[in-house]
Amino acid sequence: MKTKIFSAFLALVAIPIAAQSGWVGINTPNPQSNLDVNGTMKIRQTPVAPSIPGYQLLVLNQNIGGDFQVGQMNPQLIADYVISQVNTTSGITASVYAAKKTAGLSLINLGVLPNGYRPVNFVVAERTVGTSLLFSDTDHTYTVPTNGVYAIGFSFRYGTGLQATVLSTPGVAILRNRSGVSTLIDSRNFSGANLGLLSLTISDASINNLYPLLAGDKISFGLTGASLLDASILGSSISSFYIYKVSN
Repeated sequence: MKTKIFSAFLALVAIPIAAQSGWVGINTPNPQSNLDVNGTMKIRQTPVAPSIPGYQLLVLNQNIGGDFQVGQMNPQLIADYVISQVNTTSGITASVYAAKKTAGLSLINLGVLPNGYRPVNFVVAERTVGTSLLFSDTDHTYTVPTNGVYAIGFSFRYGTGLQATVLSTPGVAILRNRSGVSTLIDSRNFSGANLGLLSLTISDASINNLYPLLAGDKISFGLTGASLLDASILGSSISSFYIYKVSN
């Protein structure tokens, strides 16, 4: 029994521990905190937190001198940081933007675009969420802030959403301008039906999908075959869009 106690004492003596003003240092003669460990640390077992609320994260403050002080952090700070990175060009970033137009809708003529495409005259003042820096009132486009996969939704109701004539060509579309090259990345035609004595068009359409985009891509929301549409009906139309990043 004495041999075991003596061996345990020698093992403790072999660990360089220094105490100063109630502070304990391991592998350091000059501890700078209640417990100052100069070396690596292993924890064999830890309990699992059942949920995020009520718990804090342990993080390291990477000071220049190498004294990586351990501190606690609220998990919400991580989510807040991710959202705050919307205007950066690197790292894990989030982006969200939405706008809705309920009056004064018209289609902008920006020159020759695919399938007679013309964008809706959305402006920054009509945004419902997101930073105004991401949208331009000049060309009515949303500028993608970072590379990634984006969820995009675009809806358009022409007048009452039902026309007593068949409009076979018009439809909603999303256009991407990348380095000066315009491409329709998605489109939906209005649905029409000829019932003999009556022809109807359901002029209420929407697009919802995921799209890989690059930083600097300009996205606009509009209609194809717009030359067939009545300007007076356009003014009473309703349109909205949203775009947000879901993955890097």
